[in-house]
Amino acid sequence: MFEKKLALHETLEFHEVINFKTVCLLKSKMMQGIVFDQDLKALLEKDVKQSIPALTAMIKLYSNSELK
Repeated sequence: MFEKKLALHETLEFHEVINFKTVCLLKSKMMQGIVFDQDLKALLEKDVKQSIPALTAMIKLYSNSELK
């Protein structure tokens, strides 16, 4: 099956998105331990659960870059 590769500028921008999403994931995970409001804690937990598969998919797509 034909798979398109990311162009160099797309690779750079996508790398920035992955870095940003990783920082957001880490912050949400760390904040869970210091937040006392249960609604906010549930929201942070939901964010972590949704971010992990999203990051996995982004990293898989990133592997199709021109840099390989």
